[in-house]
Amino acid sequence: MDAGKDAAKDAAHTQPEAAKGGAEAAHRPAPNAPQFTRDEDLHAYREMLLIRRFEEKAGQLYGMGLIGGFCHLYIGQEAVVIGMQMASIEGDQVITGYRDHGHMLATGMESRGVMAELTGRRGGYSRGKGGSMHMFSREKQFFGGHGIVGAQVSLGTGLAFADAYRQNGKVSLTYMGDGAANQGQVYESFNMAALWKLPVVYVIENNRYAMGTSVARASAQTDFSKRGLSFGIPGEQVDGMDVRTVREAATRAIEHARSGQGPYILEMQTYRYRGHSMSDPAKYRSKDEVSKMRDEHDPIEMVRKRLIELHGVDESELKATDAKVREIVNDAAEFATNDPEPDPSELWTDILLEASA
Repeated sequence: MDAGKDAAKDAAHTQPEAAKGGAEAAHRPAPNAPQFTRDEDLHAYREMLLIRRFEEKAGQLYGMGLIGGFCHLYIGQEAVVIGMQMASIEGDQVITGYRDHGHMLATGMESRGVMAELTGRRGGYSRGKGGSMHMFSREKQFFGGHGIVGAQVSLGTGLAFADAYRQNGKVSLTYMGDGAANQGQVYESFNMAALWKLPVVYVIENNRYAMGTSVARASAQTDFSKRGLSFGIPGEQVDGMDVRTVREAATRAIEHARSGQGPYILEMQTYRYRGHSMSDPAKYRSKDEVSKMRDEHDPIEMVRKRLIELHGVDESELKATDAKVREIVNDAAEFATNDPEPDPSELWTDILLEASA
């Protein structure tokens, strides 16, 4: 009995600070954070701002009834996908769940095409037939947002299997949320990826609440970086609100996978400011908690401050960047609200693959 009590006490001591101290403890700035050059910070600022403004506009269009179905916004989590993309190379694949608009934009998909798909117009990436959770771009190596929780993990592992088979030197960046990390198919994928040393980086975007339940209540092991230990998959926790620490960890993980050492897990400790979807009022957390995260850990604001205080960028230049981004997003919204709806004949396309002669 004494041994059991000691073990329980030890386990309690090894729980991450996020489980004991809430979201605030999970996002304390990492010590000795890597530094970005002026150009790197400017790039990160612009790319994250594009996602933020796009998602804000998508929320507005949803409220106006121009976007139907589900709509899951990425506001607050922008540093994760931008930092990952800064560490990847052309040809690396990206696949994720249904909180996917930010990933699309980060891979270079056009704002017009993404927004038009959200509004169900023929200029959308799936010609208006897929909506928020069902669009992809082979050209940009984005293989979808997926509406079934955890389903993309098996598919992302399959992409990595194809890379290994072809020996093309590419890596599959497979994203999932903290809720999806408890899915059985995730562990089947981990097992196969480790067994065959597949080039895949599993990115767990831990925004602390899954669909609306705190990870402390839903997960026996709240350190998601350890989820691959039984398969011999290394992992690490990363401050997902700081694009610099994300890029640094991503560089390490991607190199590990690309060099033939097999899969790697990155737990990105991040935070979504909005509810799980546009229909979620998010009453399971306090307004003070959300405000504190916005005020002290906002990924875009941290870069803005560095650009002004460290790199000497004039605030007028940043305002000009914001204006340019808003112009791109407004143009996308204008296109997405005036583009024609799909022709009825589209109901019969993309059902069967035509066999080549």
